[in-house]
Amino acid sequence: MAAKSVAVKLIDVCRYFGDVKAVDRLNLEIYDGEFFSLLGPSGSGKTTCLRLIAGFEQATSGSIQLHGQEVAGVPPYERDVNTVFQDYALFPHMTVGQNVAYGLMIKNVPKAEREQRVAEMLDLVRLPGMQNRKPNQLSGGQRQRVALARALVNHPRVLLLDEPLGALDLKLRQQMQIELKAIQQKIGITFIFVTHDQEEALTMSDRLAVFNHGRIEQVGTPAEVYERPQTGFVAGFVGTSNLISGALAQQLTGSAQTFSVRPEKIRMAAPDTSIGAQQCSAAGSIRDVIYLGMHTRYLVQLDAGGDLTVVQQNLETTSMDVLSARGNRVLLLWDKSHNRPVSGEAEG
Repeated sequence: MAAKSVAVKLIDVCRYFGDVKAVDRLNLEIYDGEFFSLLGPSGSGKTTCLRLIAGFEQATSGSIQLHGQEVAGVPPYERDVNTVFQDYALFPHMTVGQNVAYGLMIKNVPKAEREQRVAEMLDLVRLPGMQNRKPNQLSGGQRQRVALARALVNHPRVLLLDEPLGALDLKLRQQMQIELKAIQQKIGITFIFVTHDQEEALTMSDRLAVFNHGRIEQVGTPAEVYERPQTGFVAGFVGTSNLISGALAQQLTGSAQTFSVRPEKIRMAAPDTSIGAQQCSAAGSIRDVIYLGMHTRYLVQLDAGGDLTVVQQNLETTSMDVLSARGNRVLLLWDKSHNRPVSGEAEG
């Protein structure tokens, strides 16, 4: 199998603002044609990392390479990348066509070629024939598509996206996630996408890096990061997870080492249910019930101390059924194979 070509490589990259380590010794490789997400909470360093790749910030130390070329000191306009921002940054006095063509005008591309490439880009983002509209005549989703077309019209090898869907409502955001991924697959260039939304990152990414306090906690495919979190932070931030340690972990597994188990892996059963040889079990009472439409979240207070969160789909139950479960005695069961050893503690 041929080695993958590296589009972006960070080697021991640091960016300090006084005593603040916004990015601290980052090492990362992002491949050609990959949809790669930088995921983390506010202040974790993901946007600073994107700005370093774009050239809007300069690294305090370390090396940043684009397609094998060191770019330290290279200004943003000389890097073969383009950026899409959350606020769209469209020129309000220009038409859609003029906005999309702006980068081509700066490069003195002939008018006929400009018009052709603008039309191609607007077709790509499903806004055909919208050249003469003004940004204030468009919806939020349409403005986001214009910003995307403007960034792609110069044919960059890497597209950087800084929380571009953050200003959209939930339904439109979910629609744009699917469209963005489809566009990336169609044109085949590298997308580097910054988000704090775990579901967004899991939905769109080929791989993702989870950021925390300026460092990368884990890199992997969505399935790897979700199913096999390497740290307590990743287990708690990417989806919901139960972290079990100390005496309870000792009782359940024979070891006090901290492990995680996802709420959807746990089954609630009657207290007298038999326990399989490859199962963990814990008895308790349902302390709280949160009905969420498609599924319900149960908070179970364990007899051995502490709580576990359990998530079950509402396949045959109604809101009245699940809410009446509060106070019931239950036995929690899950396969030992779903226990994931983790290091560190969960955030927050």
